[in-house]
Amino acid sequence: MKILVVDDHELIREALRGVLKELKRDAIILEAADSRQAMQFVSEQADIGLILLDLNLPDRDGFSVLSELCERRPAISVVVLSARQDRDSVVKALDLGALGFIPKSGQREVMLSALQLVFAGGIGENAAPVRAAVCRDAAWLGVELDITANDAGDQLITTKTSRTAAWVVPTDEELV
Repeated sequence: MKILVVDDHELIREALRGVLKELKRDAIILEAADSRQAMQFVSEQADIGLILLDLNLPDRDGFSVLSELCERRPAISVVVLSARQDRDSVVKALDLGALGFIPKSGQREVMLSALQLVFAGGIGENAAPVRAAVCRDAAWLGVELDITANDAGDQLITTKTSRTAAWVVPTDEELV
């Protein structure tokens, strides 16, 4: 798998390279320090499968980059990895087409779990403990897990007072 890391900080790119190689030893990691380099890679490399995108880039707003990426290459999965972690930024990124949003302030284990979910293709309808863990990690977004609904395999697994809803999407986990 070819992965493009877009972040203007060399230290962050280096750390992500290590995490990604830990999860996917055979991954080819490309790095871009700004949107211009990122768009050049996207134009030249047809087989990029995942982009990790920072929202704070020196030459362009990350949301506009995300929007263009999702429009030009909808088959590429884009995950936002950003210091911004306010609810509005997360919702906007997801609305623009990001597959996920990982806060830079999160613990290493949260980042590893989130990236493992991306590589696995999602949570899956039959994994109640995994769904519970994801909802716990997303509590900062206002997600409140309804334990009974989750254990029962209901479609909506958040409480009525949850600020953010979490739905179970049917999958064929045998194929993953």
